[in-house]
Amino acid sequence: MESDPHSLHPCLSCGACCASFRVDFSVVERSDHGGKVPDGLTVDVTDSFCRMRGTDHSPPRCAALTGTVGQRAACAIYEWRPSPCREFAAGSDACERARMRRGMASYPR
Repeated sequence: MESDPHSLHPCLSCGACCASFRVDFSVVERSDHGGKVPDGLTVDVTDSFCRMRGTDHSPPRCAALTGTVGQRAACAIYEWRPSPCREFAAGSDACERARMRRGMASYPR
């Protein structure tokens, strides 16, 4: 049975955060260092830090983001996403800034 698209979590129709911010994190979270983030989706920043590929572009768009921002979006590596993504809170000030940058309304409460 197909689920009602209006019952999806609001983040699954957003993706603004994945197309707004640079995502840096410790290399120990990368798969080639024993972590879970696929190393092919990262670029080195320093010996200790790496970045999600695409998040340093202008405009940014994480290489793991699938779909269309503001319509239907998802993280292709959700279960392996890095700590900054795990810590990002839907509805937070940063979320609201990302949504505004993309011309979207405030996070639905």
